[in-house]
Amino acid sequence: MRERLKALVLCRGTVGRGAYASAGLVLIALKYGFDTLLATAFDREWGYADYWSPSSFAVGDLPSGDRVFFAALVVLALPFAITGLSLTVRRLRDAGLPLWLTVLFFVPVVNLLFFAVLTLAPARRERLPRSAPSRGTSLLPRSRSGSAAAGVVLNALLGGALAAFATEALEHYGWGLFVGLPFSLGLLSVLVYAHAEERSARSSIGVGMLSATFASLSLIMFAREGAICIVMALPISLPLAALGALTGYAIQRRDQGAAMMPPALCSVALVLPALMGVEAVSAPPPAVRPLTTSIVVDAAPEVVWRHVTSFPELPPPREASFRAGIAYPIGARIEGRGVGAIRRCRFSTGDFVEPITVWDAPNRLAFSVSAQPPSLKELSPWGDVQPPHLDGFLRSRRGEFRLERLPGGRTRLVGTTWYENRMWPAAYWRGWSDALIHRIHTRVLRHVAQLSEGEAGTRAAT
Repeated sequence: MRERLKALVLCRGTVGRGAYASAGLVLIALKYGFDTLLATAFDREWGYADYWSPSSFAVGDLPSGDRVFFAALVVLALPFAITGLSLTVRRLRDAGLPLWLTVLFFVPVVNLLFFAVLTLAPARRERLPRSAPSRGTSLLPRSRSGSAAAGVVLNALLGGALAAFATEALEHYGWGLFVGLPFSLGLLSVLVYAHAEERSARSSIGVGMLSATFASLSLIMFAREGAICIVMALPISLPLAALGALTGYAIQRRDQGAAMMPPALCSVALVLPALMGVEAVSAPPPAVRPLTTSIVVDAAPEVVWRHVTSFPELPPPREASFRAGIAYPIGARIEGRGVGAIRRCRFSTGDFVEPITVWDAPNRLAFSVSAQPPSLKELSPWGDVQPPHLDGFLRSRRGEFRLERLPGGRTRLVGTTWYENRMWPAAYWRGWSDALIHRIHTRVLRHVAQLSEGEAGTRAAT
């Protein structure tokens, strides 16, 4: 027993796929049980999706109670991480695969797919010689260009189907879609590409990235998605496809034949949709985040206030993002006066309906959002497509304008929007939403500043 523990800690020896699968499943169950008990002790709820997105904020931004909770989670995770890492190293050694693949142990969602692949991967001594193709691969082209085309086309179709399953059937844009799927496409496309003979790392990465790109294009061609969301997703999907392709390259270098393609295909076809389903059912509610933009206006707060409550139509936008289809403000008007009045902010895709909750002239105007239009109009060769993410995945909850009096008759105008984004990974999509909302703020604040300074200048001249 002592020697076994020593071998486990030092990552010595090998472990077969049966023992690896059993130990992994036991560790997953124990880890979930302990984490649930810990969350209960801190009067919190805990679910499977919390492993992918335990918090939508940076640790430094969390309240002190949450910091203690997440610190306790990290401490509790250490022995499980060490044990899981040791088992993964020993399983890789048993399968004859390069040990640097242990980096996948730390990538959310990808690590679960990798666990499934290693669970099914045969030991090195069990494999067929490369000259004897495995059942099901004999129909694939063996030439360099033919196998590359097969890898790209087959996996693009698989990717399009799984993406449609996540977005249309589950109506969920999450880790499985944006992390697990591109990695899997890169991995599988290279295993198809290299089923007959060993390929280079450079060409493998190219095939993997082409597979993810063609899968994205298939969603556009079948009117399931528009170009704007696809372009936004490429900075995360292409690197993950390259990582999957590099993993496939490492596997095919050590593999004698195409023995790894069936287990990898089974892992993606069975495990990834299951992960997507679990994620969709157990996803935590998105955090409501504030985003603030400010500008200094060369006019008094009393003047600025009049143009905050309503303003005439803005000129056409010059920003490329707005001209491409991102919703942008056109004008605003207010119905009534004081708390309970309705502010209507007209956007290129429709109207925001904003009941006034605070009317503190000329200092603060706050409002909730009772209705809002789509966040963008997708670009598509098929005209007006309506993918699910246009319906409430980016939602404004409330907003406010603050007017701070400055010396010299000037005003600091501060605009804040509280919003939620239901697309994951939250940290990645937050970068896009923050940037776009900041541009919307800037467009409105500059227009208000121009109107206010024009009125102040006219009064000064008379």
